[in-house]
Amino acid sequence: AAMARCGGTAGRRGRSGRAVQVAAVAQMPAGGSTAAQGAPVKALTKNIKTPDPIPLEGRLRALEIMETGRLYRYNADSAEECEVSLCEKAFADYTGHKYCVGLNSCGVAIFLALKCVGAKPGDKVLSNVFTFTAVPSAIVHAECEPVYVNCTPGYILDVEDLAKKADESGAKFLVVSHMRGKVSDMDAIVKICEERGITLVEDCAHSLGVRFNGTHTGHHGKAACFSSQSYKMLNSGEGGFLVSNDDDVAARAILYAGSYEKLYTKHLLAPPAEAFEAIKTSIPNFSTRMHAVTAAMIKPQMATLDERIDIYNRRYHYVSKRLNAHPNVSVPVQLEQVDIVGDSVQFNLSNVSQAQIQVFVAQCKELGVPVEVFGAADNARNFMNWHFADVAKDCDESLSIIQYAIDMRLPLMFEEEDFDTMVDVVLYSLDKALQGA
Repeated sequence: AAMARCGGTAGRRGRSGRAVQVAAVAQMPAGGSTAAQGAPVKALTKNIKTPDPIPLEGRLRALEIMETGRLYRYNADSAEECEVSLCEKAFADYTGHKYCVGLNSCGVAIFLALKCVGAKPGDKVLSNVFTFTAVPSAIVHAECEPVYVNCTPGYILDVEDLAKKADESGAKFLVVSHMRGKVSDMDAIVKICEERGITLVEDCAHSLGVRFNGTHTGHHGKAACFSSQSYKMLNSGEGGFLVSNDDDVAARAILYAGSYEKLYTKHLLAPPAEAFEAIKTSIPNFSTRMHAVTAAMIKPQMATLDERIDIYNRRYHYVSKRLNAHPNVSVPVQLEQVDIVGDSVQFNLSNVSQAQIQVFVAQCKELGVPVEVFGAADNARNFMNWHFADVAKDCDESLSIIQYAIDMRLPLMFEEEDFDTMVDVVLYSLDKALQGA
């Protein structure tokens, strides 16, 4: 029963990929630990912020490019020899999109996506009230006004509140954020948007590899945005992708990202020339396209995505089962339409006070497992900290959820025993906080 609660539906689909150099995960230790009974636990001695490494192939290719000096996004003799274009094609091949533009961040991708789909200064844009600060920041960057929609205890968009806020605000744009890879009821969201003439953009920063009804995220809207920031499934430090199946959106994205004159011919994935020639002198050049070294680091990681997802998911199921065994912990169930990517785990605490949560967090940190509370006063995911735009209205329900929501990374390079140590620390620390010790 516990396993059914924790895992979503990732196990119903096989994945394949090239071998990944991480510890074997075929056998996870069975059963619980004595942490829940209050026995002393050992501290974690590894850094929980450890990101996935850059494959040797990517490091060597990056060095080769640096030796040539041809880092600039268009310093290639043809599209077929352009490192960024090759990376964009590899990404689109994986997600199944017609077009892809590599950029310097996912935040920039969201900003450009809004520009590409027609958002104008002063337009209202609906979005999750529970997401990372970069999402509303991108809306503000596009000179638009965020309209915040509540989340559910499963961290996804509340579709009833979406319909309500859409009707109240009259907003004609929605940026739906798949925060921590949790995907909302996209069928219901598309229906709401179609009924009201709302243009949908997907923030897929956390959902690369996640599927909804068997299809990659990013196919429900007019454009979608992905990330290759260090703590995502692709690691280039910073980076992002804007994907679309729409010719006009793709042409505008390529031009906004820094194409000028006829440099669009150096994109492997580009609409016909007439899509550019009709608009190119009216689109400002923001020079935000990815450079060649970033692309070189990313491209070989595409080949191992599904292999790494399998590893992450097996670990996620194991950790979730152990956490769910505690009476004060609940790992939310994802929608049955969703195939997960479990590179981190989130759980809700119940029957605890804010003072006890502070003790819990401090104890976890002392034992080497720095968990985060989404609703903490200094957390960038707490919408109460977003003073760069109008304050969120009617979102107290979401605040009451995220103040008890805990976030913990599950690093790929850890050994299997490290995850038992992490769970032991969490359970011990929670019990200690509940006992007032």
